This record gives sequence, C-alpha cells and structure tokens, in this order.
Amino acid sequence: MVTGFVCHELYMWHNTGNWAQVFPPGLTIQPGTHAENPETKRRFRNLVEVSGLLDHLVQFKPRPATVSEVARVHTSDHIAHIKRLSDAGGGDASELTPLGAGSYEIALLAAGGAIVAGEAVASGAVETAYALIRPPGHHAKPDLGMGFCLFSNAGIAIRHLQAAGQVSRVAVVDWDVHHGNGTQAVFYEDPSVLTISLHQDNLFPPNSGSLAETGAGAGEGYNINVPLPPGSGIGAYRSAFERVVLPALHRFRPDMIVVASGFDASGVDPLGRMMLSSAAYREMTRMLLAAARSLCGGRILMTHEGGYSEMYAPYCGLAVLEELSGVKTHIADPWEPLMAAWGGNDLQPHQAAVIDAAAALVTRFPAAG
Repeated sequence: MVTGFVCHELYMWHNTGNWAQVFPPGLTIQPGTHAENPETKRRFRNLVEVSGLLDHLVQFKPRPATVSEVARVHTSDHIAHIKRLSDAGGGDASELTPLGAGSYEIALLAAGGAIVAGEAVASGAVETAYALIRPPGHHAKPDLGMGFCLFSNAGIAIRHLQAAGQVSRVAVVDWDVHHGNGTQAVFYEDPSVLTISLHQDNLFPPNSGSLAETGAGAGEGYNINVPLPPGSGIGAYRSAFERVVLPALHRFRPDMIVVASGFDASGVDPLGRMMLSSAAYREMTRMLLAAARSLCGGRILMTHEGGYSEMYAPYCGLAVLEELSGVKTHIADPWEPLMAAWGGNDLQPHQAAVIDAAAALVTRFPAAG
C-alpha cells in the first residue's frame, strides 16, 4: 500500500490570534489561545516523523490553488473578502473565524495541498493520501467563512478533479465531531457527490446537520446526516458505519472516497463530547479501506479538519496513517487502555434509534448501475 502525505510549515503560520479558545477576549474574557492553533497539527506531523512512519510515506509538495480553482466553489465576493482581511493584517471572516496577515495565501496553499494529494490518488501515483493542511475547510460555505474555515479544501479538490476528468462520482465521509455544513452546502444539489456527515447532534453550527437535510433538486437523497447523541463511543460509530456509511457507499459506487478527517470526536477533545480513541479511528479507517478497495481501486483522500487536544489528536492521526499505509510503528497510544475501559462505549438504545433513522435514508438516491 502506497500512501501520500502533504504538509507544509506555512500551514502552521496561519495566525488565529489570542482568543480565549473560541471567544474573542475582552474585559470579561481573559485572553488565551485560540482552539484552532498550530500545535495539534504540528505535533501530529512531528509524531509521524518520530515514529519513523514519515519515511514510508510519499511526500508531496503543495502548491497554491489558483483563484479560478477556488472560484469553482466560492463566490468572487467571498474570495475577495478573505484577501482584503488578510492584506489588512487580519480580522474575522465571520462566524468566529479569525485570520491573520498572510492567511489568504496560506488558505490557498491548503486548498492546493488538497488538490495535489487528490491528483496523486486519482492518477494512481498513490493508493491513498492524507493532506495535513490548515486552515481547515469543512464549515466554509460558498459565500461565507465559518467555524475556523476559510475555503472548502475538500470541495475545491473534488471540483478540480471532476473538471480535469479524473473522477466523476465522489463520496465524502465526514467524521469530524461538528457537522460538515460547508461541504453539504457546496454539493447539496449535486447528485455526482454523496455527502455523509457523522457528528455530535446540534454541536456546531447550531441547528445544522439534522436527519431532514437530505439534499435538494437533482441532489435530493445524496446528503445523509447522522447526528449522534453526545457521549457516543465506538459502538455507535461502528454501527453507523455498518448500517449507514458502508451501505451508502456501496449503493453510490464512487470513483473516490474523500474523508473530512477531524479528531475532535476523541474522548479528551475540549470542543466535543464524544468518546472515540485512536483505536476507533483506526477501525473506521480499516472499514473505509475495505470499501474503497471493493468500489474504487482503494482510492481514498483524507483532508485534515478539526481536533483540538494537543496531546491526543496526534495519536489519532498516527493510527489513521498507520492503517492507510499498512505500516505499524513502535508508538503506543498511552491513553488507549484508559479509554477502552470507559463505560458507555457500547451502542446504547438512544444512539441506535438515530442510526436506525439515518439507515432509512440510504435508499433515498438511486443505486448506481
């Protein structure tokens, strides 16, 4: 198995300022560190190197996405707005999404990193690829930055690959703890892209990601949300994969699977209330790999999204990369024995009820011939 890897130091230079996690500081909120800071991503990349796994990956150098490539997804007004703020030294892209000087150029490099990784997978240069890029993208709508996201990295890569004729049908699986509302918005009326989001119910954005949001027009049925209750563990996620994700993928039969890979559903993440461990991410990756090999020649592109535990997100990322590459390193997750013993990891009745409802949505779109 050959796995590609994209990362760049400039991704770590995207400056989100000294917010108090997700709130702007002021006279009633002491300044601190923004949740979407470089450390989780830098420590993830460093652990991959220290483990020795980096030597087994095919490293690709990102390039900036062009404005015309970004414009396949975003409005000209939105692109110009991000550039103006960045050129002026920074600001808020809206919806609590700070950026600093140079963030526009770094966001183009992030989108371009997703494109480069996607091209490598689509061309067969590698079977799978992980784009460790920043800023993230799955909340960015065509006309609005949101939830720390400036541009839709995965959306831009998918549209680029479709325009180049490298893929036609693409399935997006989003396991970030927050609803992938931006990716949903980009493809909501498009039957060529199946979007599936597994997320904590009504976490972020508020009132987004319900079972009722199933697509519109020609895209009706091609959007599936699985809003899992807070406290869901591997039992709920395993069931959601077995009953919703995998059947939907086999019904849709994509040319490539794109994963919006956030590690904020981990049991120690400060912005989520789920209970996944690195072993859970490993298991979900294994299931997607089996599906991809059956459906689309093993082609999987992962674009990095959230994950805000500096100490733990790197272990989740390493587990995913080990599974993608088939290379097991000497690094052991020190938290895994503790998390495996937590109560409530098994599928609970109230979680099963949501998954039952989501499973009923799988037949809403026509099966591929």
